[in-house]
Amino acid sequence: MRLRTVAITGCVAFGASLMIFALSLDTRLLGDQSGYKPIQPIAYSHALHAGELKIDCQFCHSAAETSRHAGIPPLSTCMKCHESVLNKAGTPAGKSNPSPDIQKLREAYVSGRGIQWVRIHRLPAHVTFPHSRHVRSGVACQSCHGEIQGEERVEQFMALAMGECLACHRLENQKQLLAGKPAQAPTDCAACHH
Repeated sequence: MRLRTVAITGCVAFGASLMIFALSLDTRLLGDQSGYKPIQPIAYSHALHAGELKIDCQFCHSAAETSRHAGIPPLSTCMKCHESVLNKAGTPAGKSNPSPDIQKLREAYVSGRGIQWVRIHRLPAHVTFPHSRHVRSGVACQSCHGEIQGEERVEQFMALAMGECLACHRLENQKQLLAGKPAQAPTDCAACHH
């Protein structure tokens, strides 16, 4: 019995030391992908489209107002502009050789094959995040996605951890209560977990 206790204690101590070593390498929580910034098949610049050109997020991510997912826009949305809009060289896209990325876009659109974008924001399967509810409540995209209108390459801004969501909901509820309105942002488990 004593030998068993010593073995268990040794295993626990070894496991704890491994955990401490792992945490010293990276202080982020498991599943925290903040800072994840993969290279995409087409170098789409939010800094140009949402920043400089001031295209509203919902022009491209039209499902955000009506769906659980904001979604990646279909190529037909891109082609609404890129059939006639100037390319980076400043000449009409149809009058000269477009930039290599616009050419890839056109080829994918004509072939009907689409673009295989690398997914950046991913929640666990047991979590639901209804974009539509947040958009209709006036939550700005930047609240979760950071200053997306300045990004050349999209990066996951937040950890998308439960604590961040709860903190935001509690703060919003506090603002509502101080304004004499009822709290609207749920903080119970069933609101996000199924």
